[in-house]
Amino acid sequence: MMMHIKHEAEERHVLTVTVDNEAGILAKIAGLFTARGYNIDSLTVADITENHSVSRITIVTHGPPSQIDQIHAQLERLVPVHKVVDLTEVGPYVQRELALVKVAGVGEKRVEALRIADVFRAKPVDTTTGSFIFELTGAPDKIDTFVTLMRELGLVEVGRTGIVAMIRGAEEA
Repeated sequence: MMMHIKHEAEERHVLTVTVDNEAGILAKIAGLFTARGYNIDSLTVADITENHSVSRITIVTHGPPSQIDQIHAQLERLVPVHKVVDLTEVGPYVQRELALVKVAGVGEKRVEALRIADVFRAKPVDTTTGSFIFELTGAPDKIDTFVTLMRELGLVEVGRTGIVAMIRGAEEA
């Protein structure tokens, strides 16, 4: 008798988690993912209140729908968590990421790097006679494409902030 294991399709989800701004909360959340073997593709944290009491964590993860549901439920059970929102499920949302991309090159490669940077609206924030550091903001796919193109022109190093995201419209997620 042959057993067939059913595999659910993996989905990418963007979660926002509103938490008390206290020592160790990020470690608790990362530990929750680690203990269960879940992957974090991107993680950003920012203080969002004037009195510094609340932070917003944006987590990008992927997995089958049942795993995403488990992540959501387990995050909500953590004591300092106020709210968990799966932007992927709520509706249209805007996501952005910042990248610094260092490219070394001279001659035609240097000219081509500047031309491509202009097309992508990447701003040179540091320039030497042999290299540029470009600053680029946009959707992750845009940054991925820019980095791929720069690989052919002398990519040296890439630093990325991780994704921040918000639901579209006037309401708060």
